[in-house]
Amino acid sequence: MTGKTGKSVKTAMLALGLLLLTAAGAWSAPPIKIGGLFSITGPASFLGEPERNTAQMVVNEINAAGGIKGRKLQLIAYDTQGDATRAVQAATRLIKEDRVVAIVGPSTTGDTMAVIPLVQRAEIPLVSCAAGIRITEPVKPWVFKTAQNDYLAVQRIYEHLTRKRIKRIALLTVSDSFGSSGREQLKSQAKRYGMEIVSDDTYGPKDTDMTPQLTKIRGGKAQALICWGTNPGPALIARNAKQLGVKLPLYMSHGVSSKKFIDLAGGAAEGIILPSGRVLVADLLPKSDKQKKALLSFVRDYQKHFRAEGDHFGGHAWDAVMLLKGAIERGGDSPAAIRNQLEKTRNFAGIGGIFSYSPTDHSGLTKDAFVMLEVRGKDWALLK
Repeated sequence: MTGKTGKSVKTAMLALGLLLLTAAGAWSAPPIKIGGLFSITGPASFLGEPERNTAQMVVNEINAAGGIKGRKLQLIAYDTQGDATRAVQAATRLIKEDRVVAIVGPSTTGDTMAVIPLVQRAEIPLVSCAAGIRITEPVKPWVFKTAQNDYLAVQRIYEHLTRKRIKRIALLTVSDSFGSSGREQLKSQAKRYGMEIVSDDTYGPKDTDMTPQLTKIRGGKAQALICWGTNPGPALIARNAKQLGVKLPLYMSHGVSSKKFIDLAGGAAEGIILPSGRVLVADLLPKSDKQKKALLSFVRDYQKHFRAEGDHFGGHAWDAVMLLKGAIERGGDSPAAIRNQLEKTRNFAGIGGIFSYSPTDHSGLTKDAFVMLEVRGKDWALLK
């Protein structure tokens, strides 16, 4: 082959060869390793299992699309079983042995608070999937979160109660880190919204009968009951309340915003109201909603891979991995660069809301991240 045609073919072949070599060289580079700490088994598995599933699903999709700047993303995930000691041990392994550049999780507030001192010392960015306000307030340089703050959930509940002209409330909160944080917020914000707490009771995470507390509440002056906890406790409370004939409006926290709560509570779930991220009602949102595209994509992907509905909790892991992806794309894969870019993230439309982090805000969301839902006909209904 001679002449201009031959030269053109040789040039094209050379360019193709260089492109293939470049791609092969990039793909053969060491993977970017991120860690995962999830309560895959144990009492909080309803949080950790969808989080682990989602994190791996997103990593696989990122790699199928070419990775991050041609490099594979690798997720190394451990099961904390919802135990703070195991969480610290697993975080230590991720940092010292696996040499990850960032960590997603843990699933619970208690596990997260336990590993915070470790990641702070090691200077490894942590993007928690838990909700407690103490995780990011006060701000800790290396700690971020994707779950909506309980502070914001309380605002939403109190605003809804105010519209209903309800002022006297009873509290029933679980005696763990999540419940304690929620109880603190419910009490601290009550005065601002004109709420009078006429009953303030707790229950244990392993309790199986809350009729004593509910009997006391039924005989009191409360106009509504707010339960703060994660499954299975709140579902048991719903069942006990129905058995006792408690007629008060029952509000739950965002800690139960998954279809599993409805399944566990059965008919007793009907009429229960709670704040939640939009993912549970993605198909009911208007086209103008900035999150709708991401929400529907997540719901479809999770259904395809796991034959189950993508929920609020899996969404926390989706947000965490995608936020890390964006930070690495913009600044590189060193822990310091990732931390700096996370802090510069603005207007990221995720599953949990529209995230805008800053040096003074590592939770990144406002109360608009929540909508109010009601259980109707064994499904979620969006309240106006």
